[in-house]
Amino acid sequence: MTEGTGGTSAPIRILLADDEHLIRGALAALLGLEEDLQIVAEAASGPEALAMARAQRPDVAVLDLQMPGTDGVMVATSLRAELPSCRSMIVTSHGRPGHLKRALEAGVRGFVPKTVSAQRLAEIIRSVHAGNRYVDPELAADAISAGDSPLTAREAELLELAEDGAPIAEIAERARLTPGTVRNYLSSAAAKLGAENRHAAARTARAQGWL
Repeated sequence: MTEGTGGTSAPIRILLADDEHLIRGALAALLGLEEDLQIVAEAASGPEALAMARAQRPDVAVLDLQMPGTDGVMVATSLRAELPSCRSMIVTSHGRPGHLKRALEAGVRGFVPKTVSAQRLAEIIRSVHAGNRYVDPELAADAISAGDSPLTAREAELLELAEDGAPIAEIAERARLTPGTVRNYLSSAAAKLGAENRHAAARTARAQGWL
């Protein structure tokens, strides 16, 4: 339960981050109608969300999962280290089980589909601010029934680097590994996922929420 929001209580300060301007604007307008909620910052990318959070120090960060630059889970990870008083929530239309597991590991306190109403989202924000955790029941059920990622952390890291089509030499340089070692990791990942090459493996892993 949330504490009362009488005249003496300060409003809950919220950062909204979503690269879809229409969705972000609509959410800001609807949440702004709630007397106890205050939108103090809006962002259209991961790096912008982090910059805004550092400047405004919000109580709750409502983050889209997939944003340019840095995804919502990575933003939440950074906020947990830099602004531990700020609670993070993920709002997404791509609720894969793997994404939920990553989010919970990053300390995210809420994981909500974009299909929720603004009124329900406001209730969840209050609950998260009060120290509770909220995970959409359907997403939770999917996560329980889904298998864990077969990839090691290093395989997942290299697949993510390979996702945009970068050549082996570039991946090796960025990961500080030899090209031969990179090839071995990517071959292993592709074999585990039953993919014909590293690009197909990256697509499969991304679709499952393992990257």
